Amino acid sequence: MLQPKEGRIDGAHYLPTTPDTCLWGRLPDRDRPPVLRIASGGTVTIDTLSHEGILEDQGRDPVAYLAGFGVPADRVLADARDLAASGVPHDYDADGPHVVTGPIEVIGAEPGDVLRVETLSLLVRAPYGFISSRHGYGALPGEFPETEPDGGPAAGGGERAYNSVCEFTEVVEEAGRLHGTLPYGGGRAARFPLAPFLGLMGVAPDASGPAHSVPPGAFGGNLDINELQVGSSLYLPVQVPGASFYAGDPHYAQGDGEVALTALEAPLRATLRLTVIPREEAAPLLGALGGPFAETATHWLPVGLHEDLDEAMRRAVRAAVGFLATVQGMPRHTALAYLSAAADFEISQVVDQVKGVHCLIRKADFR
Repeated sequence: MLQPKEGRIDGAHYLPTTPDTCLWGRLPDRDRPPVLRIASGGTVTIDTLSHEGILEDQGRDPVAYLAGFGVPADRVLADARDLAASGVPHDYDADGPHVVTGPIEVIGAEPGDVLRVETLSLLVRAPYGFISSRHGYGALPGEFPETEPDGGPAAGGGERAYNSVCEFTEVVEEAGRLHGTLPYGGGRAARFPLAPFLGLMGVAPDASGPAHSVPPGAFGGNLDINELQVGSSLYLPVQVPGASFYAGDPHYAQGDGEVALTALEAPLRATLRLTVIPREEAAPLLGALGGPFAETATHWLPVGLHEDLDEAMRRAVRAAVGFLATVQGMPRHTALAYLSAAADFEISQVVDQVKGVHCLIRKADFR
């Protein structure tokens, strides 16, 4: 367990998730004051908190809820207990589920600049998580979960029957690597390797009023790109002075598509480096993309976002063509041919209202 302030902290700054440093189900807007200020190039360790185990359909009491899966009270994160018991506003039906920590002001960031977010380390904070399916959501709404429908708020303030299906998933170590284990009867279990990443990283949009945390956009947000693991960089067009960066929605593992509704949701201690790329240096990339862009040690990742999956795909292709044309100097018709022969287009997720497609372009192909 990595309780707040305990254990390894890699960043020069430390930001816990408390009722004073987070929003629940909403994103910071241009008017929300920062909870931390750092210089460009500075590093920060954020104790991100998962929404699973604290939501209303789970009783908003993580100690009681996790006890049902054999987790003792001393194995429940203190920040999860504190947030669930706090007065931080959260409406199950109107807000997103995510606990969003921030915003962080990056000194000197201005609209037109780009914020580079490097993921330096991700530490598992608890040896368990949940994969959940809720009524009206996911890739197969109306088909899953295969329980009675959510009846909505009960008349007269009675107990609501949400009928969500939340699969408890234990983390185990095998052959020196952490795995999730998902039992399914008869002593059997599916075991899969963990690949942690933050599903939600963004900058504040230039708007008044906190935005819903679920749909991603040009500001980033709930991108759910499973390539954003340790060693990756995410590039976000700055929308407001100071950037107002935030993070949340930690995952231990996620398949492309995230079809149930959630991935393996569980808390992470994330250390990030936040660097401002001035407008004059960022202009070629911004001109080609106009939205989030990512890279790993081996690949560049142009991104397409839209409510319609076909249009998200088209936007990802246009972004990839634009990147190769603008940054690599490749003729556009040749770029399209290259992408068709050599690049992979993966569905980031189909469950966040705005769907995502990201392209994987091998750096080794452009020596």
